[in-house]
Amino acid sequence: MTGTGAAREAAVTRASEAGMPGINAHEGDTPETGVPETDAPDGDTPGAGPEGARRVRLTAWVRGRVQGVGFRWWTRSRALELGLTGWARNTADGRVEVVAQGTRRACEDLLGLLRGGDTPGRVDVVVERWSEPKGSPEGFVER
Repeated sequence: MTGTGAAREAAVTRASEAGMPGINAHEGDTPETGVPETDAPDGDTPGAGPEGARRVRLTAWVRGRVQGVGFRWWTRSRALELGLTGWARNTADGRVEVVAQGTRRACEDLLGLLRGGDTPGRVDVVVERWSEPKGSPEGFVER
């Protein structure tokens, strides 16, 4: 399976394993997201736990033809499927800023989907920043 399909299948598989309704995974699928593993913090860090279960905040800036093509709606749909909270908004310089909070694994899956090539419009580059979660946003919205 190519990177695009693999990233999508990984997100769907993980969402299905989490018991999210309306998500169908294929039995026996073990696709890779193509997102590199990173060092997990020690056990004293708030929100630390099993590496994929640790809560984080992902901020991603997506450059390309991503405004006026349904990209924020698509991002919101993928984020909700993954159980993430946050938002996607257009920036004045033509990028889309995506802020997502949830488990490290779900945020990595979203990042893989943003980079996967199966998005509306055209994604040229995605720049990411990882940080600790802030506040308790509800849902995932387009701003």
